[in-house]
Amino acid sequence: MTYNKESKKKKPNKWLALLSMPIQMGLVIFLFAKLGSWLDVKFQNSHSIYVKISTLVGVAIAFYNLNRQLKEINESDNTTND
Repeated sequence: MTYNKESKKKKPNKWLALLSMPIQMGLVIFLFAKLGSWLDVKFQNSHSIYVKISTLVGVAIAFYNLNRQLKEINESDNTTND
């Protein structure tokens, strides 16, 4: 009975990765919103433009990270099924 090296390597649990994604997204968006709030106070902005812009940047980064992680999960899932 022979095993290839790939089967010996422990693969990360994809369900654990999927469950942690909303936490990661929320944390990124929250931190960018806090940054924008701090910038609004520091630069005396009454229209809260820094909060709005930084929150949108945080959402974009969170979705990019989500997309990247889902692609990695799909690629690793496809290689194990082959």
